[in-house]
Amino acid sequence: MNKGFNKGAQGGFTLIELIVVIVILGILAATALPKFASLSGDARAASLQGARGAISAASSMLHGKWLINPADTINVEGSTISMNFGYPTQGTIAVAAGLDPKDYKAAPNGQQIVFTPINLPANLAGTCFVSYNEATAAVPAPVIATNTSKCE
Repeated sequence: MNKGFNKGAQGGFTLIELIVVIVILGILAATALPKFASLSGDARAASLQGARGAISAASSMLHGKWLINPADTINVEGSTISMNFGYPTQGTIAVAAGLDPKDYKAAPNGQQIVFTPINLPANLAGTCFVSYNEATAAVPAPVIATNTSKCE
């Protein structure tokens, strides 16, 4: 009984087998691509949620410090934060919250400041931002709002 290697047997894959594998890989890639394409938008939205949390925490901590010792400015970690009605002004909230200008573009507008991710396309600026409206006599606490409806 000779059970050795048969030299006449098939030595590789047929063309049909290779085409089937390529088609299956193409279908998998086509179904996975939309999921991976929207990851940048999800990352921007998550980054803005983190910025909102930092702004909110900084505002609350500085308000607590102001309640202990009311002053027009408060020094925190070597930075001077201007206060208005016991809360940080729109001009100094980015410093207080630790928002890096390399990560966020700030657009001040009166008593409001709007932060958008630095790499955000211009057409999405109105749908992907976090805003800080400083405290006024009419509104005792700052209003912090986030819009992440379209950050792709």
